[in-house]
Amino acid sequence: MFAPRPLALSILGRCPWRCCRRKHSAAAVPLSVREALVAKVDEGAKDVKIQGWVRSVRSQKEVLFLHVNDGSSLESLQIVAEPGLKNSAVSFGSSVEVCGVLVKSPGKKQSAELKAKEIRVIGDCDSQDFPFKIKERHPPEYVRQHPHLRCRTNTFASLLRVRSAATLAIQQFFQSNGYVHIHTPIITSNDCEGAGELFQVEAANRDQKGDGGFFGVPAFLTVSGQLHLEIMSGGFQKAFTFGPTFRAENSQGRRHLAEFYMVEAEISFTESLEDIMQVMENLFKDTTAAILSKCPEDMNFFFKYVSTGQQGSLEKMIKNNFIVMSYTEALEILTRATTSFQHKTEWGCDLQKEHEKYLVKHCGNIPVFVTDYPYDLKPFYARDNEDGPQRTVAAVDLLVPGIGELFGGSLREERLHFLQSRLDRLGLSDTYQWYLDLRRFGSVPHGGFGMGFERYLQCVVGVDNIKDTIPFPRFPYSCLL
Repeated sequence: MFAPRPLALSILGRCPWRCCRRKHSAAAVPLSVREALVAKVDEGAKDVKIQGWVRSVRSQKEVLFLHVNDGSSLESLQIVAEPGLKNSAVSFGSSVEVCGVLVKSPGKKQSAELKAKEIRVIGDCDSQDFPFKIKERHPPEYVRQHPHLRCRTNTFASLLRVRSAATLAIQQFFQSNGYVHIHTPIITSNDCEGAGELFQVEAANRDQKGDGGFFGVPAFLTVSGQLHLEIMSGGFQKAFTFGPTFRAENSQGRRHLAEFYMVEAEISFTESLEDIMQVMENLFKDTTAAILSKCPEDMNFFFKYVSTGQQGSLEKMIKNNFIVMSYTEALEILTRATTSFQHKTEWGCDLQKEHEKYLVKHCGNIPVFVTDYPYDLKPFYARDNEDGPQRTVAAVDLLVPGIGELFGGSLREERLHFLQSRLDRLGLSDTYQWYLDLRRFGSVPHGGFGMGFERYLQCVVGVDNIKDTIPFPRFPYSCLL
């Protein structure tokens, strides 16, 4: 076994491990770029150490200027090198370690800068072949072709910081409201949505003699964690999951991915669709407010360079109550519209993206809840409203500006005879016997919802294509890395 790595350096100031021959600045305090930018520089000179990647290089007669970023901040830290360090072999894109003293910057664009005493190039970069050029704004389509390097760009780095903050805000929302986090499986034997857009899972080198496959039954990548979350709602009043889901949908559209993340929640002991809608609205508003508070620089970057006018739109969505209308009322609005739609606007037809965007615009670009969809449009688990000839279910979609559907939810059918009858008609009773058992053994009225995380990010930052909201987008004919 290896001996544990010593925590302290040797008294000679060198790393005691033979694999490391360089001197360490034992007195230098390691700081992130963000910490350096907000550090107080009036409390005496202190040696600090910065590590990161060079965003720009400017050499003058007596001094060398670098801008270094480590991903912790949109703004880079300016490095001012002493004359003796002017010829340091530093190029755009290279990784460096800089030791020096933080001082007040005479420039207006930054409050502090680092007066370098030592610059060490950790990794050289061939700036001629590096796909991103200094001071150039590359189109998203070009940047997307280099998924292994695009985190070096300002736009995508900002997106990833916003994504991280949104992830934390969502977790905090549920935890502070008493939800239990459940890790639902990625590999499953059921199709929650019933749409059949599944990726089948099988071992690549399995023994071909058996006909049951690796798991003994057909297995798929999950399209939703909802049904497993419903199992958990039999023992917990509030539960949520947040994980990857998959759809084998052959779409090159701007709001579809083959792999994406879903935020899903389930609430027991509720018979009110309004309760579910209130949680959806609160989640959207609280998470968005947290992002605006925690990531002001990154969000302002998007407002200025990517999505002009988005700031006002978000503030409007946070301040106003979301609008509620039934599917029937939505159809009446669409029928009266002077706009010519490509798809039908007849009762019983599903709402298409063009309809969803029109309804939001019609309501002043305030998010819209559409409730009580036709019985045949929603999956088997949606609760029957028992409301006459135009039969509907207690289901709801939340439509938001620029995106259309963001959330989908419903009350679940907890009445055994209703559920049994519907599954019998669909020929699914044997497949979902376990789901029927949930209704036989202490079921309660319950409901829940799901939100596409990448669509949410699209809505918040205002990017045009959902492929630019996830580190490694997966879509038809594209699985880079």
